[in-house]
Amino acid sequence: MADDYDVIIIGAGVAGSACALLCARAGLSVLLIERGEQPGSKNLSGGRLYGYALADIVPDFQTSAPLERHITRENFSLLTADGDTTLSGNHPVNESWSVLRARFDPWLAARAEAAGAQLLCGVTAERLHQQGARIAGVVCEGEALTARVVVLAEGANSELAERSGLRPAPALESMALGIKETLALDPALMQARFRLEENGGLAWLFSGHLFGSQPGGAFLYTNRHTLSLGVVAPLSSLRDGPAAAATLLGALKNHPSVRPLVHGAETLEYGAHLVPEGGLHALPARRAGAGWLLIGDALGTCINTGLTVRGMDMALLNAQAAAETVIAHIRGPASSLPALYASALEGSPLWQQLRRYRHHPALLQSSVWYQQAPVFCRDVLAEMSRADAQVSPSLWRTLLRHGHRAGLRRLSATLLRSLKCL
Repeated sequence: MADDYDVIIIGAGVAGSACALLCARAGLSVLLIERGEQPGSKNLSGGRLYGYALADIVPDFQTSAPLERHITRENFSLLTADGDTTLSGNHPVNESWSVLRARFDPWLAARAEAAGAQLLCGVTAERLHQQGARIAGVVCEGEALTARVVVLAEGANSELAERSGLRPAPALESMALGIKETLALDPALMQARFRLEENGGLAWLFSGHLFGSQPGGAFLYTNRHTLSLGVVAPLSSLRDGPAAAATLLGALKNHPSVRPLVHGAETLEYGAHLVPEGGLHALPARRAGAGWLLIGDALGTCINTGLTVRGMDMALLNAQAAAETVIAHIRGPASSLPALYASALEGSPLWQQLRRYRHHPALLQSSVWYQQAPVFCRDVLAEMSRADAQVSPSLWRTLLRHGHRAGLRRLSATLLRSLKCL
C-alpha cells in the first residue's frame, strides 16, 4: 500500500518548519505536526536570529518575516556581586534581528504551507508507527499516518525518540535550563535607555557572578515594544531542584547592574525550557535510522560560544542538511538514510560550526569565568581609572598584582584555553 506522505515532520519549530518548506518546495508530500494550538505557542519570549541561514531558504525574509529590531549594538558584561565590567560596540559585523517566536514560528510554518506542506496543529503524536525494524509513520489519536521518512523535530525534550529507543536521554552535563521573560517597555524609553536609533536593537550578554560560583549566563534583547530577558544555567548547576531554578531570574533582575535596565518594565509572560549545550561531543551516536532522522534541538545542535547562543541559525542549517537527505532518499536511487544524513551533515556549515566550538562546553564550566575573571577585570579597571596623589603603577604591574590575587596560574590557563577556542 502507498504511504500517506513522503515525509512526516514532528514539531513546527524553526528546524521542523524549515525542513517542511524545503521538502515541499522539492515536490514531496509533507505533513507537519505541531502539538500546540499554533506554531510558536510553546515558545515563550524571543531570541536572536542570524539572517545568513534563513536568507538561503527565504531570500525575501527581511521584508516578509515578523522581525523585531535589527541588532545594531552589542554589549557583553562580566558581573561581580555588586558591579560589572562591560565591553560595548555599535558596529556589529553580523546581520541579525531580535524575534519573538510566537510571531516568527507561525510565519515560517505558513511559508511551508504555501509551498505545499500540510500543517496539523493541536495534535500530539502519541507514538511512532513501526513496520518491522523500520519507522513507517506516527500514530495520532489512535490513527496511523504512514510516511517513507519521519523527521523528529520535537525539541530538546524529545520524548518520542527516547521512548522508541532512537536516542538516549541526554546527560545532565549536556543540558541547560533557559528561563525567560517578556517585559513590556515604552519604545521611546527603550531607545533612550539603550542608546538606540528608531529601528535599531541591542543584544546584551551577561556572565560572571550570576548564580554565585555556579556556571551560567544571561541575555537581554530589545524588541519593538518589549524586552526579552532570560538566564541559561546548566542542569548540573541546579541539583537543588525547581526551588533553586525559580530564583535565578529574580536574582538577575535585582542585580545592581541589571536592575536599572528593566526598571519600569512590566512582565507579560514567563516560562522555561531545556537547551542542549553539550556541543559536538554530546550529539547522539545514532542521528538517523531506517525511516527516521533527528534535527534541531532533538539532535542537540545549539551552540553556546561564550559570547552568544546560536540556536535558530544552527537549526536552519540542520534543516537544510535534513531536507537534502530526505529528498535524495526519496527521489534518488535506493540508499541508506543514515549514510546520506551523515554525508549531508558533515558537508554542511553546521558541522563546521560544531567542530569549531567543540571545546566550549568544558571551557564554560570553568569557575574562573564566574569567580576570578570578573573580580580581576573589575579591580584592574578600577586601578587604571584611579586618580589621586599617588603615582599609578604601570599596567603590567597592575595586571601581575591582581592576577596573583585572583590565582595567576589558573587564570592564565583559562585565558589561554579561551584564546584558542574563541
